[in-house]
Amino acid sequence: MKKFFACVLATALLASPALAQQLQPIDGIAVVVDEDVILQSELDRAVGNIRAQYAGRTEQLPPPDVLERQVGERLVLLKLQVARAEATGVRVTDQEIDQAIGAIAAQNQASVDQLRAQLTADGSSFNQFRDSIRDELLVQRLRQRFAQSQISVSDAEVEAALASQQASGQQFHLAHILVALPEGATPEQIATAQSKIEGIKGLLDRGEMNFAAAAVRYSDSPNALEGGDLGWRAANEIPAAFAELVNQMSAGQVTAPIRGPSGFQLLQLVEARDASQAGPSMVTQFQASHILIRVDDDTSVAEAKARIDTLHARIVGGADFAELARESSEDPSSQAAGGDLGWFSQNDFGPDFGSQVAALADGGVSAPFRTQAGWHIVKRTATREADVGDDNQRAQARETIGRRKLEDQWNRFLREMRGEAFVEFRNQAEPDAVPTTEPTPAPATGG
Repeated sequence: MKKFFACVLATALLASPALAQQLQPIDGIAVVVDEDVILQSELDRAVGNIRAQYAGRTEQLPPPDVLERQVGERLVLLKLQVARAEATGVRVTDQEIDQAIGAIAAQNQASVDQLRAQLTADGSSFNQFRDSIRDELLVQRLRQRFAQSQISVSDAEVEAALASQQASGQQFHLAHILVALPEGATPEQIATAQSKIEGIKGLLDRGEMNFAAAAVRYSDSPNALEGGDLGWRAANEIPAAFAELVNQMSAGQVTAPIRGPSGFQLLQLVEARDASQAGPSMVTQFQASHILIRVDDDTSVAEAKARIDTLHARIVGGADFAELARESSEDPSSQAAGGDLGWFSQNDFGPDFGSQVAALADGGVSAPFRTQAGWHIVKRTATREADVGDDNQRAQARETIGRRKLEDQWNRFLREMRGEAFVEFRNQAEPDAVPTTEPTPAPATGG
């Protein structure tokens, strides 16, 4: 629709020179992304959000043109992920968006109407906010599908991680700068990337720029605008190629350029601590009940959907959830308990089920949704933070390894998707030139 509107407006202006003199452009196209566009107003809004996050620290931001390019790249990736999600059949219903917004409002101890009023007072559109929530849910589900199909963790990897964890009680706060290389990079591309990473290291060594500012300006990583921050990681969460190196570093130290599967990197050890300083390993757990209608040889998808819709209508009409679960649920493990699943972590019953529970507020009831087991309705009862304890160390190690693998492969997937897309930035300067390892002479002045 945005593209259609832009075309209609352009045609009108070309057809009527007098009208063209009277009208000022309302909005323009900042970036073309395949068959979609990013409007200048979208880009300006996103840049404004970043500036707001850096309020009082604006000296850490790059020049306006560089910041605009960085934010533009982030919006490009978002557009590509949303398009890929929709093309592969990922869907988000209006009810699911409403539930997510309700959960956000509840977390901020406000009603949805109060959230709407706050957004309006801040100069934001509630419809734009709603669209952004939809996009986030689509990307979240695309990432979940990717994890299910691409990521596996062996028992041997878990055992090795547990052994490493016992051997080293250290945790490390890391940051990185990435100069990415495409798959099958040519010698010229490799040489250019190496020159760039060495130039960035030179800037850091000479004290001309701090690490976070250099990451914002030069890094190709999706977390560039966060200063390349990777957060706290245990030794088993660090790729083996870097782990030994990090163990030998002191706080604030930056590695020499490292060639990895994604390109050239600089790694900074921000600080280190004993694992005992981190406190207990807390995870969010939910208490919920559900009703399941199975899809099997005796019940088609349409029949199961019709039955779950009827049950949902009865719940909306005031029927008791637990009583309906006892009467109609086809989950033998929870039916007698009124659908009660007890306490569980988000992905204990699979990411599709977990994302539905996480999107609810306590006391909320989901719209009907489907998993491999069939059609569900879930009611979230309560939430708590729980220490995973010794009994769950193995599961925690498996999740940690899976998260690290997912991060690596997902970032590679994003780079490939970006490389295959048609992207045209309009009225934007090229990215910052590659820094050199020596100061660049000032240009000559005069005639």
